[in-house]
Amino acid sequence: MTLPKHIAIIMDGNGRWAQLRHRPRTFGHVKGTRVAKKIITACSRRGIKHLTLYAFSTENWFRPQAEVSLLMTILRRYLKRETENLIKENIRFSVIGDMTRIPKDVVSAIETSMEATSHCTGLHLVFALSYGSRQEITDTVREIAARVAAGELHSQDIDESLINSTLSTYPTPDPDLIIRTSGEQRLSNFLLWQAAYSEFYFTDVLWPNFTESHLDEALQAFSMRQRRFGKVSANDNMEKLSN
Repeated sequence: MTLPKHIAIIMDGNGRWAQLRHRPRTFGHVKGTRVAKKIITACSRRGIKHLTLYAFSTENWFRPQAEVSLLMTILRRYLKRETENLIKENIRFSVIGDMTRIPKDVVSAIETSMEATSHCTGLHLVFALSYGSRQEITDTVREIAARVAAGELHSQDIDESLINSTLSTYPTPDPDLIIRTSGEQRLSNFLLWQAAYSEFYFTDVLWPNFTESHLDEALQAFSMRQRRFGKVSANDNMEKLSN
């Protein structure tokens, strides 16, 4: 089976999962964190090279303050508890997003985990925190424009390669497979530039119910896709020649 090198996951459905059980939304986030831990380990053991989890978007700041505060607490506790396990699994951890809005104690936990796992050579785990793709692209354009204004670049130097290397995701390769749970079928401001040729897998399963078996179903579906990147496949060429 052909495996994707990079999987990105939009972990959607925590709140609805909790509401179906007549529990507060925060209960769903706690359960979702436990599921994330299992899926991270599963991806590592299946030989996936990169995994990006959409953990907290720029739009999530508009949620009720109590929910945002709990999400930050969950993140801090996860990093403090799981860093040793990441090292054990040879998983390197990093973050993309606007860290200026993240509480200082959470940033400290992030930096500690990144430093502690920097030597790991297995799965590269990326948390998208306070992340929005439009903001990322805007920041990239602003940075390139500043370099042109400073005389470091000419406008003719701007190409896809330069933009790629200026994005916050660099040098992580573009995602081969993007999974979204809960039945929603949209990117929600996630890796808009990087998803140009990604394969998409949508499932009605709410994130707290997502299991390794569901992950394997997504991987199996990916292995059946023909990835042409806008080109014509060899089989199509042969068919044209035979006609």
